[in-house]
Amino acid sequence: MCSLFGWLDYQGIVPYRVKKKLTQALANAAEERGTDAAGISYVHGNDVVIFKRPKPAHKLHFSIPEGTSAVMGHTRMTTQGNEKFNYNNHPFPGVAGDTAFAFAHNGVLWNDKELRKDKLIPATHIETDSYAACQLIEQQDKLDFDSLKYMAETVEGNFTFSLLDDNNNLYIVKGSNPMCLLHFKDIGLYVYASTESIMKNALRRIGLHKFASERIKTDEGDIIRIDRNGDITRSEFKPAPQFSRFSTSRGWYNDYDDYYSAYEQTLIDMASLYGSDPDEIIMLLEYGYTVVEVEEMLMDNNLLREEVNEIKYLSGEYIYEDCYGIV
Repeated sequence: MCSLFGWLDYQGIVPYRVKKKLTQALANAAEERGTDAAGISYVHGNDVVIFKRPKPAHKLHFSIPEGTSAVMGHTRMTTQGNEKFNYNNHPFPGVAGDTAFAFAHNGVLWNDKELRKDKLIPATHIETDSYAACQLIEQQDKLDFDSLKYMAETVEGNFTFSLLDDNNNLYIVKGSNPMCLLHFKDIGLYVYASTESIMKNALRRIGLHKFASERIKTDEGDIIRIDRNGDITRSEFKPAPQFSRFSTSRGWYNDYDDYYSAYEQTLIDMASLYGSDPDEIIMLLEYGYTVVEVEEMLMDNNLLREEVNEIKYLSGEYIYEDCYGIV
């Protein structure tokens, strides 16, 4: 339940100040999915630079050098690995063969501990489950479609990954978690964010919503590469079977493991972290709300309360109660 965001400017006509404001606007808007930590990565000279801190995005000043062609960012809601230790936060640095890269993940991996045993991934001080995926890429000694396919088919959980290499090539590995990718062809700019609401919020803040854009299709199983010239190439992977490590420890959830998708199961399992009842999340899913809609409600407890009470009222099973009391 984190957020990915970023942009790639392949024509060099977008003013530096606009790109700087876009970075901050995306980061601030992405707080709706996580305020425990935030970070960005970009290429300066021949180096991949990562700046991250255990603070909400709006309390950070995301500055980029003039001439920056791409930014990859992340806001975090902690599930594993204390955010106070900054090495647990995203983006993570990686090196695969001769290619340095930054890596970020939206989601939860269940099999990171098993991977360290089965794939002989070296032990590390980094506690975050996401880092195991970064190490799988490094283990392949290259960063390309083959190594990303291997990683995506080896990890288990819900995810979408983003990577930025030292040649300003941006990669998106689309699992079951959301992704919104727009192309502003007239100004040579790609912008991405985990959800459409984050995207709209950020673009409105700086006026980019007035420019024509095309939404780029991103489906589960897609690996998308946008190079520094703005050209898109694609590959695919087959997601591994998904089983939540949270659900296996709770007997009454086991009946739902084959019924709900991994994304739906994660929303159920993590409801208590947002002060909600798992049964209410099940109710919303059963009533027909999409996983994206349910996740947005988790971020806004008042909205969730209103929707749950409305369902109870319409079903005739309960007395309708609004946010201020019994009606």
